[in-house]
Amino acid sequence: MNLQVILGNFALILFVLMVLTGLVWCLDVFYLSKQRRKAADRALAEFDARQSKLAAEGIKSDAGGSRATIEAALLRQPTWVEYSGSFFPVIALVFCLRSFLYEPFKIPSSSMVPTLLVGDLILVNKFTYGIRLPIVNKRIIEVNDPQRGDVMVFKYPKDMSQDYIKRVIGVPGDKITYENKRLTVNGKEVQYTPLDDYLDDESTIYHKQLEENLTGVSHRILNDEPAPTLNLREVKDFPHKDACNYNEDGFTCVVPEGNYFMMGDNRDNSADSRYWGFVPNENIVGKAFLVWMNFSNPKRVGGIH
Repeated sequence: MNLQVILGNFALILFVLMVLTGLVWCLDVFYLSKQRRKAADRALAEFDARQSKLAAEGIKSDAGGSRATIEAALLRQPTWVEYSGSFFPVIALVFCLRSFLYEPFKIPSSSMVPTLLVGDLILVNKFTYGIRLPIVNKRIIEVNDPQRGDVMVFKYPKDMSQDYIKRVIGVPGDKITYENKRLTVNGKEVQYTPLDDYLDDESTIYHKQLEENLTGVSHRILNDEPAPTLNLREVKDFPHKDACNYNEDGFTCVVPEGNYFMMGDNRDNSADSRYWGFVPNENIVGKAFLVWMNFSNPKRVGGIH
């Protein structure tokens, strides 16, 4: 694991911080605080002995405040211990929430337009597809498997430091054919319904918009009519490539066991499984289910379909 991967893995950074602050917290609770208490007790005993001697000699002393000051000074946590103890529960809470419940992401590209726009802040459900160990992302408790039509976040197979988001088109065993910008799943043609053209606010260009019914899951997609169905020059080598057959009109792939075929809703402006291959189960991060904010468009709040 190189430095770039480490710096790009926020979960790993959180885990390291949680462990370090947790060790300091435990060290303080079970050892350092007791040592400070012993030191304070010794100092107070010496202080009390001096005060008793002075009293025996008839010398009056009003040292109540001094005694409290000595005790507070000796029991005070060092700054590094105080800060570690304060940050540990916060870091631990954030780590657990992000690892096992919900994780926020920001949409960086237009590959999922019109479903998701650039700048959308989304929440991803981390337990829908099973409970996974943080960092290693190994599933330890099975819950559900990804289904066709799900919008899923996963680690990009070519660079595990990057998180990608696409729609599940094929599950293990599916035969996916994409020709003339139309999908066929297991020999059954996917149904399309024309919609009004979609205006891209960034480029001020209209795109052909369709409603795609992917075996019962309806969602909108975009097609750029002048663009080819597939750019063969952009197809890379990837594991199980022999399960795919490419030609000028499109491709046919049989999804291997333990893998998923992903595509962006902005079909002609998405680098996805057509070009870099299948997504293994161990790369899954979670299911996107909510847009909770877009600072450029506050009305974007709502569910993801």
